[in-house]
Amino acid sequence: MADIRPFAAFLPKKENVSEIAALPYDVYNEAEARAYVAAHPHSFLAIDRAETQFPEGTPVDDPRVYEKASSMLREAVRDGRFVQDDHPYYYIYEQTYKGRTQTGVVACASIDDYLGNVIKKHENTREDKELDRIRHVDICNAQTGPIFLAYRNHETISEIVAVNKKDEPLFDFVSEGGVENRVWRITDRNENQILEHCFRSIDSIYIADGHHRCASAVKVGLSRRREREEGTGDKHITLGHPSLSNDLFRKGPQDSDYFLCVLFPDDELRIMDYNRVLKDLNGYTEEELLAAIGHAGFRIAGPLPERQQPSVKGESGLYLGGKWYLLTAEDSVTSTDPVDGLDVSVLQKHILSPLFGIGDPRTDKRIDFVGGIRGPEELEKRCAADCKAAFWLYPTSMAELFAVADAGRLMPPKSTWFEPKLLSGLFIHAL
Repeated sequence: MADIRPFAAFLPKKENVSEIAALPYDVYNEAEARAYVAAHPHSFLAIDRAETQFPEGTPVDDPRVYEKASSMLREAVRDGRFVQDDHPYYYIYEQTYKGRTQTGVVACASIDDYLGNVIKKHENTREDKELDRIRHVDICNAQTGPIFLAYRNHETISEIVAVNKKDEPLFDFVSEGGVENRVWRITDRNENQILEHCFRSIDSIYIADGHHRCASAVKVGLSRRREREEGTGDKHITLGHPSLSNDLFRKGPQDSDYFLCVLFPDDELRIMDYNRVLKDLNGYTEEELLAAIGHAGFRIAGPLPERQQPSVKGESGLYLGGKWYLLTAEDSVTSTDPVDGLDVSVLQKHILSPLFGIGDPRTDKRIDFVGGIRGPEELEKRCAADCKAAFWLYPTSMAELFAVADAGRLMPPKSTWFEPKLLSGLFIHAL
């Protein structure tokens, strides 16, 4: 059973929402973040990446950076740029991008469900990336970037969402990249209670994107529990009104026992391809590499007269020497195992590791990753600039993601790319 609760969100003022809401902090490198904040000083990215308020070269983990983020957030609340709702609610968050719409329920999920594997992961996390968000959440005393969760479609939840989407939205604006964003508040008490009951009937929820933010929120929650047990939990600066919490619908745990999330039905989500570019050919000539790939268990078509997108599982594109080829995995290299059968795993096990000598793609500097949102043009561009070969993969499916998580397994790094991204600063969950 999933414990998914309403909460009293801090929301931007309607007239400010389009200039405040921002793409997630980890979408940008430092130079990009600084340039964006300089051009958009009221963007929430300034709080998410507060190192932009200091001279270049200031470490992102400098304690002053987190204190600055906290002071900027409190100032935004004092100035009225963010206003806290007067009761806990569920919210609806709809995004439309390139003609496709996904609609999720904004709520707070239990850290105990994460610890108990009701909320399931499919990726490993890195400690350094966790520590950054742990410090940000802890010092700001708030969660500002929602975790992207998925669940198997539930008819009643979909019906309540559809009914409320007929009302006038709280927010309706277009964000960077042409994404249409609309938000509604579910104010009917009975509907809120039905939603809570519906989520309790779901036995598995899945992290689609935001594994580091989720792990960080859980660790902050556990730290706050220890503080309460030790009687040291009164040191944090309160962001919101202390009487507003999840407890207005009924008594329960503390806000820090929950983390901000948006839950989407699986049938509205689409995973994009996550592609690979290689810095060298590991000593092969182009002809030798093609022959080695053929011997490794792949049929090769090409060179093709034009690029051809992989259309089924087992197909991948290869860009080599300014030409496109289509690779098809033979039965000898495919698998029914939920992890080994992923296209990214087949590529890693039978081409990248044995032919390119890339055993750990997380740390090897000779490989880089390109999200499908950038298109095959980016693969060609990289090969003209600093790479020698590129692999254009068929996307991982939601069914494959669920199967890996249900098996308690982990995907290879960079297996999924979700688009559009959930905006930060649109909902804030105060701890």
